[in-house]
Amino acid sequence: MSDAILLSVSEGMARLTLNRPSRLNAFNADLAHAWRDATIEATTRDDVRAIVIDAAGPAFCAGGDVLDMASTMGSGAEIAALAEVINSGIRALVESAVPVVTAAHGTTAGGGLGILLSGDYAVIGSRSKLGSLYANIGLTPDLSVSAQLARAVGERRALQLVLQDRLLSAQEALDWGLVAEIVEGADAADEAERVRTRAEEVARFWLSGAAAAYGQAKRLVRSQPSRTFAEQLSEEARSIGASFDTADAKARVAGFAAASARRA
Repeated sequence: MSDAILLSVSEGMARLTLNRPSRLNAFNADLAHAWRDATIEATTRDDVRAIVIDAAGPAFCAGGDVLDMASTMGSGAEIAALAEVINSGIRALVESAVPVVTAAHGTTAGGGLGILLSGDYAVIGSRSKLGSLYANIGLTPDLSVSAQLARAVGERRALQLVLQDRLLSAQEALDWGLVAEIVEGADAADEAERVRTRAEEVARFWLSGAAAAYGQAKRLVRSQPSRTFAEQLSEEARSIGASFDTADAKARVAGFAAASARRA
């Protein structure tokens, strides 16, 4: 696999690290293909039950590499084709039954927002900034930003972000519901490391509990827009029935019942 993204798996946790720090982890063709391959591998491995996405260098992801686009892309069709490569990885994460936490220190902009939103739980630093900024170079949202941003923060706030030259502060991103937690550090480097550490703690929390149930809960919420209300209720009923038949659930239900009996 390309060094543009690093993939490691240990004790049920996969870590995907965006690794183009000199370009603020902006996507070129190399990172796009590496992203697709790494995300598909991580979400299809039997030994992965939680995923952490983080990044090397001073920023999480600046979206597309505009300088690379200007020098290597001759047409919009090439840009669209490369976006579809990255989209394959986004779909792999969003449509999987594996919970994903993103550790987004520094700046997240443009398509980087789509990468952040492809996770289910986001941890950022107090110095972090998040924004759209597509229109600054005459482009429109991609990498799931238009698909996921409004679902995360509401349509009106999504429009405020994509129709303005604006970077949200960490506190604004938290207040809007775009991220789950803010972590502080002594300086930017320390803060980045603390963001990564906290994201890993979130993943280990999933792994220490009923990881399969967390994954299925994520799947139910993520896939809900594709169903009617009645269909969603039926899928919930099917899912809880399937979960009840697992060895993990049987042991946990029996333990709960035994503990309740002792307290009675």
